[in-house]
Amino acid sequence: QVQLVESGGGLVQPGGSLRLSCAASGTIVSLTTMGWYRQAPGKQRELVATITSGGSTRYADSVKGRVTISRDNVKNTVNLQMNSLKPEDTAVYYCNTEIYWGKGTRVTVSS
Repeated sequence: QVQLVESGGGLVQPGGSLRLSCAASGTIVSLTTMGWYRQAPGKQRELVATITSGGSTRYADSVKGRVTISRDNVKNTVNLQMNSLKPEDTAVYYCNTEIYWGKGTRVTVSS
């Protein structure tokens, strides 16, 4: 059974940084497409970034240049480094692969 567990969320000031991590079990992150999505209050869940098994990455226009998705094949995790955070980045961030979702980690950007 695939399980995804996100961590690393929290409260950060505008302009700050956070690193989210998704620990996967029951799947190998280097062999599948992994993604980060987010859902802000009152809004639909949206793509943030994905990374394929081949290492190709894709980013939402709203985060390009500020966010980097990466894999740690030894730890079997997928990470999301977020810099220059804005209040509009406030959301619950979810890890995804195929039909599986984690429970999310909350990111709040506020002064």
